[in-house]
Amino acid sequence: MSMKKVFVGLSGGVDSAVSAALLKQQGYDVTGVFIKAWQPDWLPCTWREERRDAMKVALALDIPFLFLDLEKEYKNGVVDKMLAEYKAGRTPNPDVLCNREIKFGHFWQFAKEHGADFIATGHYAQIQKLSLYEGKDKEKDQSYFLWTLTQEDLAHIIFPVGSLEKSEVRKLARQFKLPVSEKKDSQGICFMGAVSMEEFLSHFIKVKVGKVLNTKGEVIGTHQGLVYYTIGERHGFEVKKKGASSGPFYIVAKDLKKNILTVSDTESEILSLSPRKVILKDVNLSLHTADAGLAARIRYRGEKLPVFINKIRKQWVAEFSEPVRGLSLGQSIVFYDGSTCLGGAIMDKIIS
Repeated sequence: MSMKKVFVGLSGGVDSAVSAALLKQQGYDVTGVFIKAWQPDWLPCTWREERRDAMKVALALDIPFLFLDLEKEYKNGVVDKMLAEYKAGRTPNPDVLCNREIKFGHFWQFAKEHGADFIATGHYAQIQKLSLYEGKDKEKDQSYFLWTLTQEDLAHIIFPVGSLEKSEVRKLARQFKLPVSEKKDSQGICFMGAVSMEEFLSHFIKVKVGKVLNTKGEVIGTHQGLVYYTIGERHGFEVKKKGASSGPFYIVAKDLKKNILTVSDTESEILSLSPRKVILKDVNLSLHTADAGLAARIRYRGEKLPVFINKIRKQWVAEFSEPVRGLSLGQSIVFYDGSTCLGGAIMDKIIS
C-alpha cells in the first residue's frame, strides 16, 4: 500500500518546518512547497530569504521541494480585495482572505493536480471528525482566521502542530535539528514586511485630512484620513477645542461621505453608541439550527462574547446580550461552541 502524499506549505518558519518533520516521522510521503506571495516593489524583498530557509528545511529533512508562484493570485484575491474594503471605509482581515484564496484554495488545487492526498500548514488549530477546533496553545490559536473552511476543505487538510504548545514546537525543531529552530516568529501581514498598515495604505489610497468631532458635533481636532482608523480603536488627537479633554479617545463612528470621524472619551457615550445587532454576509456555519446560543469573537484573540444568531428575512443576524465596543464592519465574526469553531462571517451592517 502506497503512503499518503501530503504537500506541506513551507514558509521558512519553524511551525511549518516542524509540521513537515512530524508528517515524515508519521510515514507520509512529504513534499515541501514554498508559496510566493505578492509584495510591492517599493518594499525590501524578503521572499527570497524565506524561500532559502524553506529549501534548507527540505534539504535537512530529505524531502522534495517545489516553488509555487502565486503572486498574481495573491494580488487579485487578497490585496485588491483588502484595498477595496478600506476604500469603502471598512476594516478587512487579509489573513482570512489569504487562507481562503491562497493556502486552502490555489495551493490545494496545485497539490491535487500533482497527486497529493492532503495539504498541511503550520497553523495552530485542530481538526477532528471534519470539525475545526482551537489550537491547544490558546496564545497561538489561529482558528479565528480559518472560519471559511468547510467540511469539504477539512477532509484534505492537516494541522500537525495544532495539538502542541509553541514551546513544544521549538523543542521538536531542535530535536529534528532543523535549520530554523531558533528563528523568530514572523510578525504582521506577510506582504507588508516591517511597514505599518498606515504606510502601506498611503501608497494605494488617496486620503484627505478631515475633522474629528465629539458626540455633541463639536470639532475637537483633525484626522489624517479615514482609512487609517477603525471603530473601537483608541487614538490620541491634537485637540483644538479650548478646555476639551486631551483623551485618549475611542473612535465611535466614521462618515465616509463627509470625511468625518466621531470620537468619545466617555464610557457611557461609547456604550450608548455601541451596537448589539449586526447583519452578516459571506456566512459559513456548521449549525443545525439557526437559533443556537453561541459565543463569538469579533477580533483575533478577543474575548468570546455570548451571542444569538438567527436568520431574519433571508439575512443572518448576530445579536449580543450587551452593547459591543469595537465592532468594526468588514471584520470577521467567528462563532464557537466551547473549543469548537463552528464557522463565521463578515460583519456587514449595523442594525440600530
